[in-house]
Amino acid sequence: MSDENRQIAKEIIEAIGGQDNISSVAHCATRLRIMLKDKEKIDQEKVESVDKVKGAFYNSGQFQIIFGTGTVNRIYEQVIDLGAPESSTSEQKNEAKQQGTKIQRMLRTFGDIFVPIIPVLVATGLFMGLRGLITQPEVLGLFGMTPEDIPANFLLFTEVLTDTAFAFLPALIAWSTFRVFGGSPVIGIVLGLMLVNPVLPNAYAVGSGDADPLMFLGFIPVVGYQGSVLPAFIAGIVGAKLEKWLRQRVPEALDLILTPFLTLLIMITAALFVIGPIFSLVESGIMAGTLVVLELPLGLSGLIVGGLHQVIVITGVHHIFNLFEIQLLNQYDLNPFNALITAGIAAQGGAALAVGLKTKSKKLKALALPSSFSAFLGITEPAIFGVNLRYIKPFIMGLIGGAAGGFFAALFNLQASGMAITVIPGSLLYIYELPSLLLYVITNVIALGVAFILTWMFGFNDKIKESIDG
Repeated sequence: MSDENRQIAKEIIEAIGGQDNISSVAHCATRLRIMLKDKEKIDQEKVESVDKVKGAFYNSGQFQIIFGTGTVNRIYEQVIDLGAPESSTSEQKNEAKQQGTKIQRMLRTFGDIFVPIIPVLVATGLFMGLRGLITQPEVLGLFGMTPEDIPANFLLFTEVLTDTAFAFLPALIAWSTFRVFGGSPVIGIVLGLMLVNPVLPNAYAVGSGDADPLMFLGFIPVVGYQGSVLPAFIAGIVGAKLEKWLRQRVPEALDLILTPFLTLLIMITAALFVIGPIFSLVESGIMAGTLVVLELPLGLSGLIVGGLHQVIVITGVHHIFNLFEIQLLNQYDLNPFNALITAGIAAQGGAALAVGLKTKSKKLKALALPSSFSAFLGITEPAIFGVNLRYIKPFIMGLIGGAAGGFFAALFNLQASGMAITVIPGSLLYIYELPSLLLYVITNVIALGVAFILTWMFGFNDKIKESIDG
């Protein structure tokens, strides 16, 4: 397998103009992201003909080659092993500085910061779902038990699993933000931990009215920031820039002592008295706006989000929605956004499945069918860029299917216990309540079915393929 992946890496390098044309290489969950010196040297057709490649496109300074989850890691390792220059996310961001709009760069930065945090939030969501499942009276009844029979220590153990990531979320965010903006991640971690130090009034207790904030100068409220996002995010940006500024001015002999000391002293003061209070209000405003959309009547939120989410995926900046989902889970323990985007993802898989089953082209079948399965596991880029968007109509039919599934989910106010996993794996986020799991299955069936039927009937045939592929 490694020899096969090495050959693929060689063919990719050759098709994009050789080693000399590569500035740096990085990767995300599904895509190999390559910064090139001259994009005109790309042989697009040759790249797309390479084995395991499910699509490729140039966007915002990066040539992105879609391999799918798991595969991309192995290809990346071989590309780097062959001598391509490795790059961190922040380095690639700086290389792309002059390419793409300011909004695109800002949204990419959001993704760079939040993507490394997502695995622990996924795990937390699964823990929440499992705790909900095993504490259901119906499930306990199968073993002759009631909720009162569950040992208190066991419930305490489950709270450790479900509450830790959100309780210390500012530490995770500050760490990742320092990393992306060129600061020392360990300083970011400590700054984030300071924001949730137990000596500060707990944010959850203040929110429930069980504790009062500390008042400084009579008007500045100081609380802990358990579960908050923006205060830690802004403090991380400012802190990383401050640290870099200090390192240029503090004498080398004193750098080890003074730079972290001054960075933490200045930043925790600014975070507690200025950044925290201001951006907590901003965060509340963002959440209020999000809830306005999610609470639109008659399933309109599902039509909008389910129908348009995959359009945002094309831009690669869909990770901005992580901010909303994190806040929803933090404030309400449940996440209605997940069900709506799941509908859009399942629908793109349904459209690709229809293409794969209807076409007589062996090559297209070999691309479309695995791509549809990848979508059913929650990764739509192979289906979108390799199949649906290439023939246009399947993508549109997928958007319609997503709107239909999202509409159903919104009508029944379907909510997940976590985030970041969808379609088949996402079912684990709904097992906390059996009716929710059933509604989730129906949502996916509607989205997939509508997209599949529309694509089969109106969205694709081999004449369309011939007209586009030649």
